[in-house]
Amino acid sequence: MDARNRTAPVVDTSSCLCRVDRSSAAAAARRISVSKACVEPSLRASIHPLKPKASPRPADRSSGGQWPLLPGLPDDLAIACLIRVPRADHCRLRLVCRRWCRLLAGNYFYGLRRRLGLAEQWLYAVKRDDGQDGRVSWDVLDPSRGAWRALPPVPREYAGADGFGCAVLGGCHLYLVGGADPRRGEGGGAMRRVVFYSARTNRWHRAPDMLRRRQCFGACVMGNRLYVAGGESGSGGGGGLRSAEVFDPAKNRWSFVAEMAAAMVPFVSAVHGGRWYVKGLGAQQEVVSQAYSPETDSWSVVLDGMVTGWRSPSACLGGRIYAADCRDGCRLRAYDEAADAWTICADSKQHQGSSQAAEAAAIVALHGRLCVVRNDMSVVAVDVAAGQGNQQSWETLAGKAHAKSFVTGLLSNLAGRGRAKNRILHCLVLEA
Repeated sequence: MDARNRTAPVVDTSSCLCRVDRSSAAAAARRISVSKACVEPSLRASIHPLKPKASPRPADRSSGGQWPLLPGLPDDLAIACLIRVPRADHCRLRLVCRRWCRLLAGNYFYGLRRRLGLAEQWLYAVKRDDGQDGRVSWDVLDPSRGAWRALPPVPREYAGADGFGCAVLGGCHLYLVGGADPRRGEGGGAMRRVVFYSARTNRWHRAPDMLRRRQCFGACVMGNRLYVAGGESGSGGGGGLRSAEVFDPAKNRWSFVAEMAAAMVPFVSAVHGGRWYVKGLGAQQEVVSQAYSPETDSWSVVLDGMVTGWRSPSACLGGRIYAADCRDGCRLRAYDEAADAWTICADSKQHQGSSQAAEAAAIVALHGRLCVVRNDMSVVAVDVAAGQGNQQSWETLAGKAHAKSFVTGLLSNLAGRGRAKNRILHCLVLEA
């Protein structure tokens, strides 16, 4: 055949989907005009609507391709499978390969679990061990397994801190705010430092510092913004603070809000009906109750039936506020706005005693139920919507902390640590 008849046809580069190496492209360029040469080796054949997606080859990976998340499946179907893996096994998923690790480290994976209702709520308890020089540690409870698991140490600036605040933003970020600086010794000043833990990345991160140093203050979350108010500066001047500030994670900065009606050191607070209720001690050690409204950015003194006799831990669920009616939290009461009074709503009739170990340290909402967390690390859940006096609605999610073995208990007694107890400082729920 004549050599002129073997000349390559003109190729339209807008529809070219083939792969050409550099030598072939150079040879073709000598026969075809430069404007029509097929020199697009970066285009992938898998984008053609009539061709099946080719499996990655070593050459593809060297040129920017990568292996699929699950062999034989498109990535979208692979992700649909991976998001259904229980949260307890996510630490193992990160060890499979780099692509799985990057997938679980991003917000897309957990955001998809949350939108599809697959996110799991775990209970985190920040506690102080009186038997280890008052060190601060934290444990996590998986409700499906019913056992507490110790977590790596908290940041060292909070390992010995006291009077710090704790809150959850975005459902998966646990913030530690302010507190007494342990590096300044006894009676040291307060901190402005803020750190947060991400349940998605399983890591601690720094956040912008507060505008004021404070300890023993009140903290809450409204509209996914963190509010802090009152407390002490720790400078030794005495008295409480009137200042209040808010942290907006979208802007990543703190800003002042209206000052409190009176300086105070809060000991209990709760968000109810779009307002933040705070109760504590004033400058003259008198009991003061105030409420903050973010809509009007104003504080007001509260004297209604809600704050009367309200000193125990509380939580909101279904638009109502609940609080413990006894020391061990076996009996709960709810606030009735119409009657402006507290009424008994649940009673397990299984009193644990009045010791510090059996004391109800926190009440949190978990999967539509109220959970009472005691200092002995026992957790009971009650379905308040099941009706008053229904004992079947109470369920034990976690028993008391495991008893020490005989040898461990004997050594602890000889060392003078036989009465070591945990004291829960904060208890919150993170979702991932």
